Amino acid sequence: MATDDTTAQVHGWFTGRLPEGWFTGAPEIVQDREEIAVLGTLPDPPADVPEAERAALIEGLAGRFREETRERRIEIAREAERRFRQKVSWGVVCGGETVMFTTLSVPVMTRLRQAERQVLDTLVAAGVARSRSDALAWCVRLVGKNTDTWLAELRDALQHVDRVRSTGPDVNS
Repeated sequence: MATDDTTAQVHGWFTGRLPEGWFTGAPEIVQDREEIAVLGTLPDPPADVPEAERAALIEGLAGRFREETRERRIEIAREAERRFRQKVSWGVVCGGETVMFTTLSVPVMTRLRQAERQVLDTLVAAGVARSRSDALAWCVRLVGKNTDTWLAELRDALQHVDRVRSTGPDVNS
């Protein structure tokens, strides 16, 4: 997990580096050990757009932004990757929907007991997932979706621990 200082530096750098007018406000920067995700908010579609058109309009707005900003985003990402030694991914939020353009898919190894493997195998057999790997990713997304509040509280607590730890003595000197 990134420290508060590193997170602040990354956020400040992207806020200063991104062209004005790309987003309706400051970008949201989500950082973990492998990746920095930059999410910017686009203007919402007009309120009078019929619901049947809304999803297509959001997809079109996100697609247009992606194409029109591609070269500049690549340039900024390369610069950030050299500076922060992490990959950069991009996405937008429009009309309450998040559309990610690029994200990393990082392998994670785990050991599962038979009962846990049977859960994954059931998801594969039912056609919910193509493989145990896909089934595990599906399970993680389901847990994340259903425990957003709890995970947010846990992340806040970890940030507090990082802040307290950073004020303690340096035992490496």
